[in-house]
Amino acid sequence: MGLRILLGVLALSAISMLIWVLTEKYKSFDPLESQSRGDFVLGGFLRDWFYWFVDPLRRFAILIGMGPLSFNLLGVLFGVLSGVAFASGHLALGGWSILLGGIADVLDGRIARSLGIADKRGAFLDSTLDRFAEVGMFCGLIYLFRDSQAGLLFASIGLGGSVLVSYTRARGESLGVSCKLGLMQRAERLLLIGLGGILDPTISAAWGSGQSFGFLLIPLLGLLSIGTIGTSVFRTFWIARQLKEESSQ
Repeated sequence: MGLRILLGVLALSAISMLIWVLTEKYKSFDPLESQSRGDFVLGGFLRDWFYWFVDPLRRFAILIGMGPLSFNLLGVLFGVLSGVAFASGHLALGGWSILLGGIADVLDGRIARSLGIADKRGAFLDSTLDRFAEVGMFCGLIYLFRDSQAGLLFASIGLGGSVLVSYTRARGESLGVSCKLGLMQRAERLLLIGLGGILDPTISAAWGSGQSFGFLLIPLLGLLSIGTIGTSVFRTFWIARQLKEESSQ
């Protein structure tokens, strides 16, 4: 079921992307784009299309009076729900919850900028509540793979690495140095684990050789672990070098 839904969503996405290109919407300037976001690993084209694709949800939310905080809280709710779903063995539900939480994470900032109410309080709540959502997701994954040494190790490292990626950037910015570089930022992490959760049951059943789950998700968690730790180490040295250069001037 999860795979069929995913294929339907991908088909709809492909059609909408074709419309987006043919109507030359991709050439339009996006006044709601946040300058604080890092580069998306799959490129600006897909990111800009996605913002356009979910924009009707932004308009509808504003119409019914839903503010950015509502979507901050929805992001936490979906993060916790994904953790509960993973812990109970419902991988596809966990994957969909992660992706829905990612959509909520996109909409909160765009709604705030639409209404002209983006401020430091909102930015603090956004980034902090995102960490709550990720902790909920990873706690579920850690429990899911409690009997798998590799799965448990990768899920634990993934949790620590994800927090470190965000912390190094936040700490650097508090000292006046902004670093958005590196792989496995939040969007990449959510996409990787979300799709992994949706596809894992089907792939494990087909190629898992008796492995009921984890045939896809464990390697993806390993990739995420390497990416997050690598990004946090890179940012640590990059920010430290910038601070040293500033102090020597």
